[in-house]
Amino acid sequence: MLQRGYSILYTITSISTTNISITSVRIEAAMSQPQLLTAHEVRDVYGRTYRHGETDRALLGRPRSWMLWLSWAAMLAAGVQQYGFGAVVPTLTQARGWSLTEVLWAFAVWTVCQAVAAFPAARLRDSGRLSPAVAMAAGAVLSAIGLVTLGLADSLPLVFLGFSVAGGIGTGLVYATCVGTVVKWFPDRPTAKSAFTTGAFAYGCVPFVLLAGFLLRPGNRALFLEVTAAVVLVAIAGCGALLRDPPKNWWPADSDPRVWALDRTHNGSLSGNRPAVRHYRPAELFHCGSAAVLYGVVVLAAAVSLFDLAYLVTFASQGSSRVFATVGLAVLAAATGGGRVVAGYVSERWGRLRTLRVALLAGGIAQFVLLDAGENNRPAGLVFGAVLAGFGSGCCYSLLVGLVREYFGENAALQNFGVLYSAKAVGGLLGIGFAAFLVTSGGYAVAFAAAGALGIASALLTKPLTQPGRPKHLLPGVQGS
Repeated sequence: MLQRGYSILYTITSISTTNISITSVRIEAAMSQPQLLTAHEVRDVYGRTYRHGETDRALLGRPRSWMLWLSWAAMLAAGVQQYGFGAVVPTLTQARGWSLTEVLWAFAVWTVCQAVAAFPAARLRDSGRLSPAVAMAAGAVLSAIGLVTLGLADSLPLVFLGFSVAGGIGTGLVYATCVGTVVKWFPDRPTAKSAFTTGAFAYGCVPFVLLAGFLLRPGNRALFLEVTAAVVLVAIAGCGALLRDPPKNWWPADSDPRVWALDRTHNGSLSGNRPAVRHYRPAELFHCGSAAVLYGVVVLAAAVSLFDLAYLVTFASQGSSRVFATVGLAVLAAATGGGRVVAGYVSERWGRLRTLRVALLAGGIAQFVLLDAGENNRPAGLVFGAVLAGFGSGCCYSLLVGLVREYFGENAALQNFGVLYSAKAVGGLLGIGFAAFLVTSGGYAVAFAAAGALGIASALLTKPLTQPGRPKHLLPGVQGS
């Protein structure tokens, strides 16, 4: 490693015993006062390995907060295709005469491609075969292609190819890369920091939703979406060019990871969240009953969240103005992003699982509030329902990062997250595709009631979740950590 203003000498020694492996790296920085940094591989009581001793400034030349803010900025642009799609639906149906069902199936396929891209992206990133900059550049180009396709396509097959497949994969690459980069640089606060980043994925589209609701029409569809594509391309590619990964298993030098794993005065999240008993690889994941249950929770939560994004504008505009519906969608996106940030920080002390259960329950109840507000043209009710729905089902993804680490270990946490995040694909088919059948056959009342039932069911499904390998009941006189 050579940085401006530094002359760095590496001296590497390895010591191996039956119980511990230590690698020392001696770094001499030729500055006004030479600085000595030593990186050691250490293990905590849970068997987790850390590379400890190097500062973020020594590795990057700047604080690690740069990686957080760059990922946040990229996610602001990346979420337009998901959270802004509902605002585009009325224009797409008017411009080409496509039915609502046809347009929303394109969104359902987009969801599948976006969700399934997470695991291969994480696997390639963990193996070192895909750098953050390359992944973000590819994601930026594919995301822009998706938006341009929406603006220019005159046939549904082209929409499915350009928007659903290319745009979905591109957004999935950006999402997985940003989350992975933040988690690697903030191993001491992975859930809170990833929640902050994924929150931008939702509320970043609020300006787009409002502009689309007020300005987008069939006549300016191409220009509007081409300009959006250009902004998305520059923002994602520009931020991605500056992203870097830390060394594998890096831990910040200003705290001891072994103390962090045990001492609640240093790590307040231990009061509500216990580390995993052992580490699971992706191939082992579904040998655990908890993984299957958690997969089902994500399926149901995603179905409810995506149902709202796909149908809220069309439903709310039936008995009222498009402005009424647009504001509702903007509030939903803003509440989803803000709710993710709040839930991420609350779960540090209150517990990840308890926070998730309350959020999912709120998301289910919100469907009945939205139904009443839309059918009776109640603006205040629509805003309240959108806030409740945004805080509810949308928080599942941000809390999933921490739950995966605390249930299945950290050695393959990003790949395991990718596996469970793929449940969003099934949720998309259920909440968008199957919901189209409910809307056409039974009307919006049936569809929203079904979404509400799924939301409540997802909250109830979290009840049997326990950490794999940890006994539910301890012997008398034995206390859990």
